[in-house]
Amino acid sequence: MSDRLSVLPQYLLPKQALTVLAGKLAGVRAGGLTTRVIKWFVGRYGVNMDEAANPDIGSYPSFNEFFTRPLRDGVRPLAEADLISPVDGAISQFGPIVRDQIFQAKGHAYSTTALVGGDAELAAGFEDGSFATLYLSPRDYHRIHMPCDGRLTRMIYVPGELFSVNPTTARGVPGLFARNERVVCVFESAFGPFVLVLVGATIVGSMATVWHGVVNPPRSASVREWRYEDQDIPLKKGEEMGRFLLGSTVVMLFPKPRVKFNPAWAPGAAIRMGETMAALATA
Repeated sequence: MSDRLSVLPQYLLPKQALTVLAGKLAGVRAGGLTTRVIKWFVGRYGVNMDEAANPDIGSYPSFNEFFTRPLRDGVRPLAEADLISPVDGAISQFGPIVRDQIFQAKGHAYSTTALVGGDAELAAGFEDGSFATLYLSPRDYHRIHMPCDGRLTRMIYVPGELFSVNPTTARGVPGLFARNERVVCVFESAFGPFVLVLVGATIVGSMATVWHGVVNPPRSASVREWRYEDQDIPLKKGEEMGRFLLGSTVVMLFPKPRVKFNPAWAPGAAIRMGETMAALATA
């Protein structure tokens, strides 16, 4: 069966209703039932609880608190690199932005303007730059960290679809990451601006940032924006910047000159937060 046929049921499912329901259930504190659900999830997906700051499954009052659990100090050392991986997960795609086009999968690309919610001026700053798309599976650690030092300048909520973001869907749904609901975070850094996008998906109950808290819900039908230029909100490399309540994808945009990605990187390869992602290129 082709990827397009395999994702056809996603067009028919009531994805928004399922996601709202999942978000509510994940926040319920149901005692022993919650513990049984977490235990099943850990076994089903092979979650490594030895890395968790709190490895006791029975101590988590809700599934959300388990899912966004912090890690033990020291289990994700930060590499001596210009840019580090901001998440645990797998590499979906990475490489050059060709004019304004980001490669999604064979036969599919989408524009930087569409990704950032239609702001052509913001997108123009990444023309012929670099991108990285990183997928977080259910088993992964779901906090998102800074790839480098940065100062927050804007946050944009972009409403959209809630397709799954797994590799099959990326191959089967055109413009997936610019169609799904997302939160676009814009930073200034020593090498210029960069964008870190939290992409929503089916069953992703919400996305949150450390400076704002939960961004969605509420979900709106129009783009919402927050400006922080007049505030001083610095975040250090490796510092937490946000989290997913259930798994999804991060897309990053970097300006030219194009960064030099880790030569060990390849689509589908596993990554961990703090590992070397890329070095800054010289003009």
